[in-house]
Amino acid sequence: MTLMFLNGSAMRGEPLHHLLDGAPLVASTTTAPKYRFYSVGGQCPALVPVAHGGGAVAGEVYEVSLDALRDRVLPAEPPELELGVIELADGSSAFAMLLRRPQTSHVQLRDITEIGDWRAFRSQS
Repeated sequence: MTLMFLNGSAMRGEPLHHLLDGAPLVASTTTAPKYRFYSVGGQCPALVPVAHGGGAVAGEVYEVSLDALRDRVLPAEPPELELGVIELADGSSAFAMLLRRPQTSHVQLRDITEIGDWRAFRSQS
């Protein structure tokens, strides 16, 4: 099992939550304030690690099997994202989806770091 930070459509109550295959919720938390947070084409969120000017981003941490990660979660992610390791507010690490570098598409990015929460952003849109 591995820890996976989710901040988009796979969180509780969201349309892709079933992909977690019953993985237990470990915590509702935030990242360390080391990330810019983007809306990728208005369809999904993405984290970008930064040295300065980052913010904390809200999400959920799940204990996900590597099989579920490989077979269900990662195949559902858009091509603009890639798997990476982030720092959580408590200093621990977890996998998360980051904006692919270099960018592989021309999808519009909107910086939503000030909002820091995908659900809150969507409710304002």
